[in-house]
Amino acid sequence: MEFTNMTVEELEARRLAIVEELDADGADLDALEAEARGIKAELEARKAAATKKAEIRKSVADGAGTIINEIPKQEERNMRTIEEIRSSKEYVDAFARYIKTNDPTECRSLLTTNSDVESNPGQLPVPTIIEGRIRTAWEKSGILEEVRKTYIKGNVQIGFELTATGAVVHAEGTDAPAEEQLTFGVVTLIPQTIKKWIRISDEAYDMGGEDFLNYIYDEITYRIVKQARTMLINVIKNAPATNGQNAIGVPAITGTPTLAVIAQAAGHLSEDATNVSVTMNRLTHAAFIEAIAANGFLFDPFQGYKVHYSSDLPAYADATSGQTWMIVGDYAGATANFPAGDGVKLKYDDLTEAQADLIKIVGRMPIAIGITEPGRFVKVNKA
Repeated sequence: MEFTNMTVEELEARRLAIVEELDADGADLDALEAEARGIKAELEARKAAATKKAEIRKSVADGAGTIINEIPKQEERNMRTIEEIRSSKEYVDAFARYIKTNDPTECRSLLTTNSDVESNPGQLPVPTIIEGRIRTAWEKSGILEEVRKTYIKGNVQIGFELTATGAVVHAEGTDAPAEEQLTFGVVTLIPQTIKKWIRISDEAYDMGGEDFLNYIYDEITYRIVKQARTMLINVIKNAPATNGQNAIGVPAITGTPTLAVIAQAAGHLSEDATNVSVTMNRLTHAAFIEAIAANGFLFDPFQGYKVHYSSDLPAYADATSGQTWMIVGDYAGATANFPAGDGVKLKYDDLTEAQADLIKIVGRMPIAIGITEPGRFVKVNKA
């Protein structure tokens, strides 16, 4: 038997099998003894080889051996990943200068010289500190964090089931059931560009790289994300009451901030709405608290649903007749498409208002938002 091709586990298993075969009638004791000796010798040889390898590794770790080719420092730098470059202070400072001068040469030089990945000829990757701040802006937006996101250039068409006949029970021996009648609608998401621009002084311009980027991105990103959230609220408020060939409807009920109104609205949602939340003005929430207190705190009208606050919805007390003051729904029923990515692109202008020592920075983000799943939202209007 060839022992060198067997694993240690297989050798141990065979050794145990030999012990059992010794008691069998007609066993070839000499052959079994020779096989057992062979297995023992193989196990001891492997143990000795493992011990020797461990000793050699320890010697090398302690400094033994001869250096045959020391890696130059430049080659060590070449092993850095794109993420390591984007996290470095040198790239942060270079990116800040790129924003100020619109010259990407220094950033591209760092990406191509110091990493083993070629620089993207398109948009420069933002430093990781800025990417984190952009992610935080989306997370703080609440409802935008819950929508479905796509990153497709141009217009996006998404189909939905407009009408469909149900299934039936077919009794044996009866006529075959009628064919299902299925009609589809299509929602088209057409990108719009959200823009926000600010003026900064020469003092702000002279900030260090990280401070400058934090200052610019925090203000512009916050405003653009806030406008995207407003777009989503308006899409829901302005949706038709019923589904059409090219639009998904959002039904509406009338009501006041009572203990039952949220449950009444949620009752109009489809069974596919699983992550239900409530969106309202913060002042409206205060009206619900008054209703809860008046009931002796015995009932929670929110039923454990997450609550989002939005100043794009009026407080109930300020709403006019027929105006939407609350939205109940699952925001996964909406889709946001980012044809150029969900980061904010910046442009820099130091000439237009140079006489006033002011610099203009413009942020832009193309986005398309629409309702793409039926039965996911309900509006609550003031009677």
